[in-house]
Amino acid sequence: KQKFGVIINISSVSGIIGNAGQTSYSASKSAIIAFTKSLAKELGSRNIRVNVVAPGFISTEMTQKLPDEIKNNYLNRIPLKRFGTPEEVANVVYFLASDEASYINGQVIVVDGGMI
Repeated sequence: KQKFGVIINISSVSGIIGNAGQTSYSASKSAIIAFTKSLAKELGSRNIRVNVVAPGFISTEMTQKLPDEIKNNYLNRIPLKRFGTPEEVANVVYFLASDEASYINGQVIVVDGGMI
């Protein structure tokens, strides 16, 4: 049996706030959050930490193909007035996997530039 470890799940801010037109997507991302919180309680006694990262709008090949109107709508809702990068999400994952995060367990870390 494992005596220590780190599990990091990836969800979405849609799992926290929902999103019109994305009911199934939002529900699945919300389920990942609930799963993470439950698993953190189950595995904590074995020194296994479980957290979840919830990115907001991240600039990827897929999101770059969205119409400008949709992208501008998101930009207007983000206080930092820019989209996140995959590297910024990866930095949070790296931190959560490190010893510097050794007392963080069962948490949702939102990476969204202040959108929610």
